[in-house]
Amino acid sequence: MSELNKDVVDLVWGRPSSGVSVSIFRRWAQGFVFSESELTALEQFEGGPCAVIAPVQAFLLKNVLFSRESSNWRQMSEEEQKMALCSTLSEILESVCSSTSTGFCLVTWAKGQSPHTSTQTITQAQSQTQDMPEPASSQPPQEQQPTALAAEELGFEQFHSVLHKRTVMSVAHLREEVLSLYHTWRGCCGVLLFLYSVILTKGIENIRNEIQDTMEPLIDPVHGHGSQSLVNLLITGHAVSNVWDGDRECSGMKLQGIHKQACVGFLTLMESLRYCKVGAFLKSPKFPIWILGSETHLSVFFTKEMSLVGPESPSEQARRVFQSFDPEDNGFIPESLLEDVMKALDLVSEPEYVTLVKSKLDPENLGIILLGPFLLEFFPDQDSGIPDSFPVYHYNGLKQSNHKERVRHSGFSR
Repeated sequence: MSELNKDVVDLVWGRPSSGVSVSIFRRWAQGFVFSESELTALEQFEGGPCAVIAPVQAFLLKNVLFSRESSNWRQMSEEEQKMALCSTLSEILESVCSSTSTGFCLVTWAKGQSPHTSTQTITQAQSQTQDMPEPASSQPPQEQQPTALAAEELGFEQFHSVLHKRTVMSVAHLREEVLSLYHTWRGCCGVLLFLYSVILTKGIENIRNEIQDTMEPLIDPVHGHGSQSLVNLLITGHAVSNVWDGDRECSGMKLQGIHKQACVGFLTLMESLRYCKVGAFLKSPKFPIWILGSETHLSVFFTKEMSLVGPESPSEQARRVFQSFDPEDNGFIPESLLEDVMKALDLVSEPEYVTLVKSKLDPENLGIILLGPFLLEFFPDQDSGIPDSFPVYHYNGLKQSNHKERVRHSGFSR
């Protein structure tokens, strides 16, 4: 597969017996395209690539909302869009890089092998009577690669046969190169080119060491959706399969989770159905932007209200520590663990005092300590400082999920 290691393809797509379906590949073969109706929103043409597009959108919003001087965050010139997208892609690549000594990998088209070049060759072979597209060299740079879905003729095998990878060794050089490839990211298969760049920059073995089930591909070859490991990789720089805080042990097996506060967060409907537990590091990110996961899609919820993500309060820390001793999310711990929780929170933990607290929090001698009474005992009446009302917004990149198929941020006041 040209210069691309076959291991990358196996990691992303797995090894389906019948190969990756044409429809699944084409759903992923789009570029990063801005909506004409919302200048800070990326469009998603079909289901599947939201696992990459939504995290990129979340980081792009972070940069637009909190790094630009302009107060009108919904207005951007074409040049500002270019800078915002490229700085976002660079930021994610920097976050996944395990060591700058190994450099950053960028996956692009091999020289002279853009989709237009390949499409033209195939069209010639199919029919001498069809109108021929202009040679790629005669087209303006911004038109050399389409910004919609992949050309019909560009199949899975052909795509992987015309790829080229290059390595840059410094952050400054990385940012320059990513900027120079702006039209590549926007064009045919730009999402996949970026995904492969992320994987090679992170390192295949590093990803496999973090994924819980190494047989599970990053993209489901049957349904086309991205895995939680892929989403976590883009959000946190680590391809762990779980969303809880820290590591857990189950039957002697280490299950890796999230180890530090993320820049943007993650929330999921699956938690309300008790399929998983999202930890504080994803629920309380550095910026008030959250990727929302449903059964089949990812969207983004965001606001400019920074009080939502202020420094972790003592009560929030206590909740997180308490829940680390309650891995099944029962809302209580055995009273035998109370002393350990109090020590972890640097509370007074002399045996006599712990016994007194036990009698107060478990007056009926049930042998359990409930989370609510524990927080009220040690952290009562803490004011969050969050205003009663503030504007919030929701992004859904799928055109068909938006009014008149115009991708826009829907806003309302909380």
